[in-house]
Amino acid sequence: MKCFVTGGSGFIGANLIHELNARGHEVRALLRPGSDVRGLAGATYERVEGDVGDRAALAKGLRGCDWCFHVAASYHLWLPDYAPMYAANVDGTRNVIEVAAEAGCSRIVYTSTVGCIGLPKEINGLVTPTDEATPVAESQMSNHYKLSKWKAEVVARELAAKGLPVVIVNPSAPIGPRDVKPTPTGKVIADFLNREMPAYLDTGLNWTHVRDVAIGHILAAEKGRLGERYILGSASGNWTMKEAFAVLAEITKLPAPKFQVPYAVALMAAHVDETISRFTGKPPKAPVGGVRMAKYKMFFNPAKAIRELGLPQTPPRQALVDAVEWFRQNGYVKRR
Repeated sequence: MKCFVTGGSGFIGANLIHELNARGHEVRALLRPGSDVRGLAGATYERVEGDVGDRAALAKGLRGCDWCFHVAASYHLWLPDYAPMYAANVDGTRNVIEVAAEAGCSRIVYTSTVGCIGLPKEINGLVTPTDEATPVAESQMSNHYKLSKWKAEVVARELAAKGLPVVIVNPSAPIGPRDVKPTPTGKVIADFLNREMPAYLDTGLNWTHVRDVAIGHILAAEKGRLGERYILGSASGNWTMKEAFAVLAEITKLPAPKFQVPYAVALMAAHVDETISRFTGKPPKAPVGGVRMAKYKMFFNPAKAIRELGLPQTPPRQALVDAVEWFRQNGYVKRR
């Protein structure tokens, strides 16, 4: 297949392009001028310069393509002005899907997030992972990033309802190689390796290998039901931060942080940090949006994707091993 990928220089996008190459597919990647393409080292792709706001560049790149993977997103938990993020995530999603449909793509895979899935509830210390059918409302979007992705997913669902060949995927918390930026989850691992993680919040994530997420995108194009959404995560990856640090300590032989920060203290510190950022223009180390997300254990059930798509299930411990190895080999670790 001839495939068009937006966000190809990002963490998921780069891994997706490598997996498409491995399966013999041709790739065109939409990249902005000056994009950091270190994650694409060794990959074969045709570069199309532009962004998701440029319908002419999209039309050029999508001409003759069979599949479109819209992975690009503006992912920030703090910005002095959030308007560009809404423009990229919401308007950009409409642009990509509409132009891909006009170009005749038979499958358009839109990359959403588990942030658009209903949150699990904790009862007597027990958290039941939620799935695609869990009720959710816009009011549950606790920061601008989640709200912008929610609005973008609404656009994708509306266009699917009109007959456009859209399949939605909702990755959880991918980790592994090629996390160039790194992502907020990857930064947790890099900070751990650099002994810059003195404490943690009582939160949790669905930790999953980025390779499985990338393959899940391809499986969604091959087997996904139009208009449906699929959680791309790990059935065994619902770990609290404390549990994840214990595994990292075992892998690296470094001590895990022992101090748990109370949520109220972390939230207060984040508000102070953001107040300072409004004067300095520098991003806060702990954005309020990030702390608010950490109030909940983001545990999810990917059974639908496993059952319908055949989503691979690499053990989350192996995902952490691969992430640690990649960060160490690529100069992210300053301390030994």
